[in-house]
Amino acid sequence: MESYLNENFDLKSKHSSDEALEQWRKVCGFVKNPKRRFRFTANLSKRCEAAAMRRTNQEKLRIAVLVSKAAFQFILGVQPSDYVVPEEVKAAGFQLCADELGSIVEGHDVKKLTFHGGVDGIAEKLSTSTTNGLSSDTGLLNKRQEVYGINKFAEAEAKGFWVFVWEALQDMTLMILGLCALVSLVVGIAMEGWPKGAHDGLGIVASILLVVFVTATSDYRQSLQFRDLDKEKKKITIQVTRNACRQKMSIYDLLPGDIVHLNIGDQVPADGLFVSGFSVLIDESSLTGESEPVMVNAENPFMLSGTKLQDGSCKMMVTTVGMRTQWGKLMATLSEGGDDETPLQVKLNGVATIIGKVGLFFAVVTFAVLVRGLFVSKLQEGTIWSWSGDEALQMLEFFAVAVTIVVVAVPEGLPLAVTLSLAFAMKKMMNDKALVRHLAACETMGSATSICSDKTGTLTTNHMTVVKSCICMGVKEVCSNIKASFCSDIPESAMKLLLQSIFTNTGGEIVINKDGKREILGTPTETALLEFGLSLGGDSQAERQASKLVKVEPFNSTKKRMGVVLQLPGGGLRAHTKGASEIVLAGCDKVISSNGEVVPLDEESINHLNATINQFANEALRTLCLAYMELETGFSPDNAIPVSGYTCIGIVGIKDPVRPGVKESVATCRSAGITVRMVTGDNINTAKAIARECGILTDDGIAIEGPDFREKSQEEMLTLIPKIQVMARSSPMDKHTLVKQLRTTFDEVVAVTGDGTNDAPALHEADIGLAMGIAGTEVAKESADVIILDDNFSTIVTVAKWGRSVYINIQKFVQFQLTVNIVALIVNFSSACLTGSAPLTAVQLLWVNMIMDTLGALALATEPPTDELMKHSPVGKKGNFISNVMWRNILGQSFYQFMVIWYLQAKGKAMFNLDGPDSDLILNTLIFNSFVFCQVFNEISSRNMEEINVFKGILDNYVFVAVLSCTAVFQVIIIEFFGTFASTTPLSCSQWSISVLIGFLGMPIAAVLKMIRV
Repeated sequence: MESYLNENFDLKSKHSSDEALEQWRKVCGFVKNPKRRFRFTANLSKRCEAAAMRRTNQEKLRIAVLVSKAAFQFILGVQPSDYVVPEEVKAAGFQLCADELGSIVEGHDVKKLTFHGGVDGIAEKLSTSTTNGLSSDTGLLNKRQEVYGINKFAEAEAKGFWVFVWEALQDMTLMILGLCALVSLVVGIAMEGWPKGAHDGLGIVASILLVVFVTATSDYRQSLQFRDLDKEKKKITIQVTRNACRQKMSIYDLLPGDIVHLNIGDQVPADGLFVSGFSVLIDESSLTGESEPVMVNAENPFMLSGTKLQDGSCKMMVTTVGMRTQWGKLMATLSEGGDDETPLQVKLNGVATIIGKVGLFFAVVTFAVLVRGLFVSKLQEGTIWSWSGDEALQMLEFFAVAVTIVVVAVPEGLPLAVTLSLAFAMKKMMNDKALVRHLAACETMGSATSICSDKTGTLTTNHMTVVKSCICMGVKEVCSNIKASFCSDIPESAMKLLLQSIFTNTGGEIVINKDGKREILGTPTETALLEFGLSLGGDSQAERQASKLVKVEPFNSTKKRMGVVLQLPGGGLRAHTKGASEIVLAGCDKVISSNGEVVPLDEESINHLNATINQFANEALRTLCLAYMELETGFSPDNAIPVSGYTCIGIVGIKDPVRPGVKESVATCRSAGITVRMVTGDNINTAKAIARECGILTDDGIAIEGPDFREKSQEEMLTLIPKIQVMARSSPMDKHTLVKQLRTTFDEVVAVTGDGTNDAPALHEADIGLAMGIAGTEVAKESADVIILDDNFSTIVTVAKWGRSVYINIQKFVQFQLTVNIVALIVNFSSACLTGSAPLTAVQLLWVNMIMDTLGALALATEPPTDELMKHSPVGKKGNFISNVMWRNILGQSFYQFMVIWYLQAKGKAMFNLDGPDSDLILNTLIFNSFVFCQVFNEISSRNMEEINVFKGILDNYVFVAVLSCTAVFQVIIIEFFGTFASTTPLSCSQWSISVLIGFLGMPIAAVLKMIRV
């Protein structure tokens, strides 16, 4: 079975081709209910539509860019446009309608833009300000929304409960059984009258309706869980200026005229126009498929929704929102394409296909044997050409039993049990601060053998403060009375340079929020530096206004530095840079001495500064070096900022404490067979100090720097990679290389964390990409499979635990369902062959089907994880899904159940002293009751496939207890009160006791089986 599944139903957890997705669907063969079976699979036709739309967009934009280039040559001769403002737009207080705005940006229409007065002219016509943004007046915002629409794309309407009922009714076997019930009703009433003649038919109808409504309820609840998760996925906030205040706002609340602040890694939330900014490179591949980034500036100000900032930062004015943008139309189509199915879903579709074919064969043979028996008896009686109503009903009952065997044998619920378990796990993980973006990641995480984690914000708290500094060659601890201490020791000229460097060369910003309080925006590192500058008595606004920014090169993890060029008040240009200490210091040839003079950087000074960096790093501090240089007046903003020739201002040491609980989480990973590696851009000494504190770096482990790792040959990597525990000063490509080597060469299942734009390739390459919810950019989140909402390493361990729980839960359910399948098939088949009748009727088999399918999935697929799960090695890539342990339990339990039921069939009458006309009915009721209680107790035994104590934590899972209780209560009702419909008769106390005892004996047998090593 495993080789057949691997050949036809093996799917990658990520990036599967459409051919692979199409292939397994073709192999599926007989499917009872395609609507339900394939509900949670990708809609490949909708994906084709989305791909075609991307190609169209690419062509449109290519033409638009060519036209706009041509238009530049005729810009001076712009003719007055024939545009007329619609009356309703005028009445609302605007001078541009939504269609005109859309055509300007989407069509890259330079002529129209110039005609309307450029970006400032359009801002005026939209009644907004490029500095203060929109007014927060609710009435004005509502008017704007009526004219221009909202920033949301159309989504398929959520399915209601009755749609799920209708889909459950699409089951082909249930429809055939419904037809059998109808014929049974007609024949029965014609022969025996109402109501006696209707009992069999109504019994089947009632069973079908029960199955349909229980199935629909389960499916509907799943859909509600997925809907809640989808809402969480779409919660994206962005920095916006309204009423002259910077504030965070949902992208879905944006309106034309809003001023949005974008940084590297952000997604453009709506179509808009560039207002101001530096070095803006836009990646339009998500919209057009074009991989070449586009430079956006005042000459080319057009920014399209859904594209991403690859570099730089800027202010943008929103012009077009929602379904009026190409991105809105593309997303509406893409959302209908759905998520890829998960490897487990596909594998279980394979299991369902195999068992379905076997079941279909048994059903046909059972029907043939039963019919043959009837024909033989009629031939012997010589009545082959005359048929009574009873014989017609008997034939119908045979057919119904055969169809019901197919209902039981084709486990349609197997693939859906995965979805149920994943939906349950994803909902619970959401409460544990992990948002799963792709279903497959949930189950893949359970097989993870290696985690490559960032340091900052993941292993540490990301609450940074400057605690030490070395300014003008003097090392100082930063204390509460820092201003007096520093001002007395540092010359005024050096202090001015330090404050200018802190407040101008920054990606952060000090703003006044809605409450009138001062707030620092930016990364934790920028925030720590700005707080340091403020504590020295610096004035951010004054520093920024004193000089003009000529060029900005934002920080990125490849360069490990950021820089600005300032035009000074007295003329002249000055560059400031800051970044990784050893990298910036290597570009310095001068330093500010203790008396404030600029002196050459001699060997003694370099040794002193390097020793200071190492001292700070060994104390687990992040170190940054600040430097400046005077530039020649011929510097052009088109030139890159120099990387050498700087004067060192000083070095700061930033404290970022290790998160509580990280050391314990790393130890948990180690006991679970998961290797944790730290991959960071920080100094190697800082990384080693933090790694030791977390328990990642051990005595036999290796810490290596990215540049050294890059130089290694493939042969050296083979021996080196298994020992690497820390990689410092790594570039995004180093992380990508490490992940790729672990996955391909060492066949590991790798989870990797990332927060920056440049981490996207590694997140994409890994089996599970984990993006940081707080520090992560939109680009990183888009490439990730799971978003860690609290940026905490302990949450990653929780995700691994839930992943293992999903995998184990599905294995438990498969073990339970296959046992029921095997026994139900063999019992009915062998009985039909040997006695000419089936002990389990259609109605009884439908009830058994519901116990093992919908109710079984609810009980076993929603077991919460336990700490025991993290004491075993991961499955990895090569583990068989249906393991030897499962086969041992399935075959052992099936053998016991079959022998018991066969013994009851053969010796039951003598055992219970049954005689008289009702003896067969009582015996069949006993067999049915014993069979159901075998499943009830087998469900409890299936809670743990290897441990004997299966009651541990049973009361913590209220779903399990509720399902078992309902099953037992309904069984009593069916036997005692619904006998007419279910072909049962009330049992005596002793008969009930023996039925339950037979079921219970399956538990000690399961315990004995677990002692057999396989």
